[in-house]
Amino acid sequence: MRITMKGGIWKNTEDEILKVAVMKYGHNQWSRISSLLVRKDAKQCKARWYEWIHPSIKKTDWTRQEDEKLLHLSNLLPSQWRSIAPHVGRTPSQCLERYERLLDAACAKDGTYES
Repeated sequence: MRITMKGGIWKNTEDEILKVAVMKYGHNQWSRISSLLVRKDAKQCKARWYEWIHPSIKKTDWTRQEDEKLLHLSNLLPSQWRSIAPHVGRTPSQCLERYERLLDAACAKDGTYES
């Protein structure tokens, strides 16, 4: 038996297909939508939509206030990105990615960054 794994990095064309399909079929037809994307399953399509593509997702540069709030909340709620995200106005993935970048920048500035 041959097992085919779906996934991989999302391509721009796949994002466009996802956008059009969600507009056509709505937010509850993930199996139907995934049938249009050979390399993606329903769970991946739903996650991509809600974590990266949804029009309500803020995609502007982070402000200093957002960074400060993110760092403060990450101290109070370590690794709880789903709890932190609504307070910062970003997705959990955006919060984690930004937090890691801030840590990398702080380590590089302090000279404590290890390769």
